[in-house]
Amino acid sequence: MNERGPRQSLATCGGGLTNGIGNWQTVVVGPGLLFVVSGPSGAGKDTLVDALRARMPRLRYSVSATTRPPRAGERDGEAYFFVTHEEFEQRIATGAFLEYREYNAHLYGTPRDFVEYTLTEGYDLIMKPEVNGALSIKSAFPDAVLIFLLPDKFSHLRERLLERRTETIEEIARRLEIAHVEMKYLRNFDYVVINEQRKEAQAVEDLEAIVRAERFRIHRWGDDSIKELEHS
Repeated sequence: MNERGPRQSLATCGGGLTNGIGNWQTVVVGPGLLFVVSGPSGAGKDTLVDALRARMPRLRYSVSATTRPPRAGERDGEAYFFVTHEEFEQRIATGAFLEYREYNAHLYGTPRDFVEYTLTEGYDLIMKPEVNGALSIKSAFPDAVLIFLLPDKFSHLRERLLERRTETIEEIARRLEIAHVEMKYLRNFDYVVINEQRKEAQAVEDLEAIVRAERFRIHRWGDDSIKELEHS
């Protein structure tokens, strides 16, 4: 699979668009794109984003910090940065988070430095905060692409949460209450992707299609890039 590194001005290669003389492919100049995948707990964010990153290895991932304890198999610095409540509060005080919020009695936050550095360097970046965190990120980065992930049936959320076997019935009930509230913000997002039961591969393809399409939105092409293309 042909994946790009930092976004450049013009590259010559086989395939891509044809200008009538030869084949060429353009890559947009400018900062990287920020993709924010969110949705209710149990929608499949972790599974689908991991699968998308496997298909698009140059798509960088923003690891969030949290005060919740790690689940079985989760490693610090991969799924999350696991910190104490005191450490989290210290980071808030120093402005280390792009956004932070409380969800189901735990704190979650997006480290600011990594996001800003990665985008400035021209790499596309993906993250998967909770819904209210996604909306806060959109306020800080208006060009961020927000993707709302949902199951094909709302009842599947409860089934998936039960299958995890990581939370009590009361905690699952609380997550489902939050999910109903989060649904009210669906139309604040740019895209919705349906993660149909036992058809996760299709949802991953839908996510990949969004990433690829956004890279070629016309408003992302600067005048210099267009002139370079025209005179190539």
